[in-house]
Amino acid sequence: MSDYTLNYEAAKDEKLPSVSLDLNESITTAIYSDTDLQAELIEAILREGKMSVFDRQEGLYDRLTVADNTKFFHKWFGCSMTFPEILVMFGLQTCADKPLSKCTPSELARVYYAKYFMMDHYPVVFHEPIQGVDLHTMNTFMNMLQKLKENKTPVLILVSNLEHALLLSDLTYKLKENGLQEIEVAQEQLSETTTETEQNSATLTTSKLYKVPAKVEDKIILFDPTEIDYIESQDGKAQIVVNHESFSLDSTLAEIEKKIEPYGFYRCHRSYIVNLQKVREIITWSKNTYSLRIDNKPKSTIPLSRTKIQHIQDTFDLK
Repeated sequence: MSDYTLNYEAAKDEKLPSVSLDLNESITTAIYSDTDLQAELIEAILREGKMSVFDRQEGLYDRLTVADNTKFFHKWFGCSMTFPEILVMFGLQTCADKPLSKCTPSELARVYYAKYFMMDHYPVVFHEPIQGVDLHTMNTFMNMLQKLKENKTPVLILVSNLEHALLLSDLTYKLKENGLQEIEVAQEQLSETTTETEQNSATLTTSKLYKVPAKVEDKIILFDPTEIDYIESQDGKAQIVVNHESFSLDSTLAEIEKKIEPYGFYRCHRSYIVNLQKVREIITWSKNTYSLRIDNKPKSTIPLSRTKIQHIQDTFDLK
């Protein structure tokens, strides 16, 4: 059952699409998008006035120590946990006597986390919560997310890094100009109790589609071939590239080539497979040197072998 619904109706001339999203108290939800759409979504959330967006930008007292800041907010918000418990929970006991002006970015982030936790907002929205912090601070934030879930507080996380979205959330969406799209995450194993009938049914269903599985931390994310810009070989293993972010595959370039070729992909170079639908431009550097420019945000370029140029020209019916 959902406990809060984020609703936004897009205006005619705005890039941000309409958004309707149910936030559940038992699920951490993340929205992954580029920074432009992210900024517009944050503006829309703040304009509605029902939720605050926590972004680690302001609200601390630089001249005070970590302990004094935390103690002030502990009293101000009437936190039910004891002050020493808060220090330990957020890993602040070792830097408690430091003025904020001398704290590392990770230590400052943990002070912000403590403040946000003690504010006891409902729901909670975090903007890029683990960007630029160390591993200890990432773990601290994830422990806080678990505590918020136990407290039945809906959480929304806004990030521009897909790996962060998958790491922090139970449910991840990608925000594009045409709306929200849920990102599918595969289970590591199927239930051993799956019957032969169910397996046959699944085979009939999945034979009509293909997803490219890539591993991120302990999760497997499934990419639709249309999302992929290109695939490259690194150290003998294939890496798919989506909007300039790379994701590792367990297969070699030759292995993935056989599977993905029917979906409009072509081996344009010994180390690259390109999504032909994403080719924006063929660049001629010299008589025998070519590149393909990709239609993505960073406008990536990848090499095109001189032996492959004729095939590309024929494919696009170039005279």
